[in-house]
Amino acid sequence: MIEHEIDIQTRDGKANTFVVHPEEGGPYPVVLFLMDAPGKREELHDMARRLASVGYYVILPNLYYRRVREFVMAPDKRPEMFEHMNSLTNRMVCEDVAALLGFADGEKVAGKGSAGCVGYCMSGPFAFAAAAAFPDRIAASASFHGVRLFNDSADSPHRDAHKIRGEMYFGCAETDEWAPKQMIDGLEAHLASTGIRSRVEWYPGTHHGFVFPLRAGMYHQPSAERHWERLFGLFERNLRR
Repeated sequence: MIEHEIDIQTRDGKANTFVVHPEEGGPYPVVLFLMDAPGKREELHDMARRLASVGYYVILPNLYYRRVREFVMAPDKRPEMFEHMNSLTNRMVCEDVAALLGFADGEKVAGKGSAGCVGYCMSGPFAFAAAAAFPDRIAASASFHGVRLFNDSADSPHRDAHKIRGEMYFGCAETDEWAPKQMIDGLEAHLASTGIRSRVEWYPGTHHGFVFPLRAGMYHQPSAERHWERLFGLFERNLRR
């Protein structure tokens, strides 16, 4: 595997970013890996490596770059984490997505065709919004235990769902205070009204954060492996045409 830590220029500054792809062959389809609220860290780098190992050019940016270059989560850092998280909007992240795709377009080993996106927790709505904002480029996008997917705010990503031309997947924890069943049920009903290609799937016996190996008390290995199966299948169907 080839991996780099680089700074990518955006409208608002330079986003420190982890990039990883296979050592041989290519070009490889681009996949944007959007972090959860605890931030860009080695646990996510390992997940990006696993995704890249099956043939993708994976880009994992620090979405908090406007405020801090590195955020290290700790029990006493939760208030700071929420401040960082709440500073982001779907519009801001979509502007970042444009810069990330623009960077990838200049890389020989990165494919110039259909791209994928995956977001976890706070980035679930960002992956949803990006699929609608870049319908001609993002052919497959996924949200896992995503928050703020369907609500009354003007910024709710469901409002632009009808613009999505690719396939959208939502993996939901059975018990999730940040993404309650009422919200997911409303989302599913709205998606059905749009006619876009989408799937909402519940993961029995899981809680918020179930895919992360280091999330003590939350990690659920069988469901985490199912998440990889769904993600690999989603990208295989849509990015390798």
